[in-house]
Amino acid sequence: MVVQQAEPQLRISSDTQFHRPAVDDGQHLWRIARDSKTLDLNASYTYLLWCRDFAETTIMATIDDHPVGFISAYFRPDDPETLLVWQVAVDAEYRGRRLAASMLDALANRVEGAKWLETTITADNEASMRLFQSFAERRDATLERDPLFEGEHFPDDHDTEYLFRIGPLS
Repeated sequence: MVVQQAEPQLRISSDTQFHRPAVDDGQHLWRIARDSKTLDLNASYTYLLWCRDFAETTIMATIDDHPVGFISAYFRPDDPETLLVWQVAVDAEYRGRRLAASMLDALANRVEGAKWLETTITADNEASMRLFQSFAERRDATLERDPLFEGEHFPDDHDTEYLFRIGPLS
């Protein structure tokens, strides 16, 4: 007789909270970004400034009061109806629970005035592509994808960043 183990719980805990980060949370955003091993890590100072200046367009997830993920975003200065998602990060231990999708939905629901959502993704980042494609589907919005910054634009060895533009948001 083969006994199957129960599937691990992949849902978000009922103790999951989404909130605007405070300046003190900048250190947690930096740690989560660093530990992701996939994001371009900015200086720790950047995350402190981000939590001060862009807290309204940034969301942080905590589970049992432990910081486990964030999305940083801002309204484009030349297009104030477009919210640009800068970074999405989830602690490795909490991946696979739809936390990134839940944070993205919560952020889009909280931020007022966003008619469009943009982000950039490299061609090898399938998880991010799925995240934003499913967001567009949930919002019944179109998704356009075009190269924004090609490899030769970067001073270092960096892949092309494709602009994903989603909208209009409902």
